[in-house]
Amino acid sequence: MSKQTTGLRGVKAGNTAICTVGAAGHGLHYRGYAIEDLAENACFEEVVHLLLCGALPTQRELDALKTRLRAHRQLPDLVVRVLRALPAHAHPMDVLRTGVSALGIAEPEQGLEDGEAVALRLLGALPSMLGVWHLGPDVLDARADDHAGYLFSMLKRDAPSALECRMMDASLILYAEHEFNASTFAARVCASTLADFYGCITGAVGTLSGPLHGGANERAMELIAQFETPKAATMGVREMLARKERIMGFGHGVYRVRDPRNAIIKHWARRISEAKGNMTLYEISEAIEQVMWDEKKLFPNLDFYSATAYHMAGIKTALFTPIFVLSRCSGWAAHIAEQRADNRLIRPLAEYTGPKARPYETRIAD
Repeated sequence: MSKQTTGLRGVKAGNTAICTVGAAGHGLHYRGYAIEDLAENACFEEVVHLLLCGALPTQRELDALKTRLRAHRQLPDLVVRVLRALPAHAHPMDVLRTGVSALGIAEPEQGLEDGEAVALRLLGALPSMLGVWHLGPDVLDARADDHAGYLFSMLKRDAPSALECRMMDASLILYAEHEFNASTFAARVCASTLADFYGCITGAVGTLSGPLHGGANERAMELIAQFETPKAATMGVREMLARKERIMGFGHGVYRVRDPRNAIIKHWARRISEAKGNMTLYEISEAIEQVMWDEKKLFPNLDFYSATAYHMAGIKTALFTPIFVLSRCSGWAAHIAEQRADNRLIRPLAEYTGPKARPYETRIAD
């Protein structure tokens, strides 16, 4: 296998009308809409409708979607019992993976044509799964109208500010979709076998949990939290680079110039920090960004300043990647539907690199 195709880098593995990534080295569009316009003007529910239905909703369609998502926040007793039985030390990504599987048993998909209904059920239920395990079943009484506000109520007991909710709304939009990334491709491979919707999402959650994919925002927070001042961060990261240590949250496999999502979440990280009256973490993040550019010409990706924004909003680090799930489920759902609509089993070939053909030899006893 050539070096260029290792990991399928640069290989076009299928067609999609959902998203385009990396145009001109830095662009990102959902069904033709630039991510900058969506993050500035839309709410997450509008983006869900865009991804699943192909167009932005009318006001009536948006109101109906919000009503459906609110109706899906309650969980079956079976799912609540399963989640409450999981240990407190479990990683929240494993909790969500288990919750999706349990919901698939409690409420099986009725057929491949039932995908959109299951997608909306999961989008409404996923925050509740996290909340039931993290805070307890009583949190399901939360009455927040918008999805971002409800999600926040599942992450912490303190009521979020309007600014925090708007930051989360923008973050959900930024994380919603990203073409054939690892977790989405895993979902499409699973869908190509005609597996049920829950199985496809479970596979995607497992894929996203890896530190080279969704888990990068947690690793970025661990990096930033090591330093007390920007000066210490500058020196420390330079030393890490000298030791050839990996710095999470920088560079991207598709973008060559910049990650267009970074400027947006960096703006929100700054606004949240200013509102809290504490710029230290933000300034440390900027110092690390500068070192990485000066030394490696690497730009921060979405995960890096997401860590700063989430932390300043009072969200625990272990919950960072689950937020990714609560958003990306919309993109996964769109890709599962697209795969099912024109399906062929995804079964690539491999370049064999093992021993040449050889005869079986009887083993001689020692």
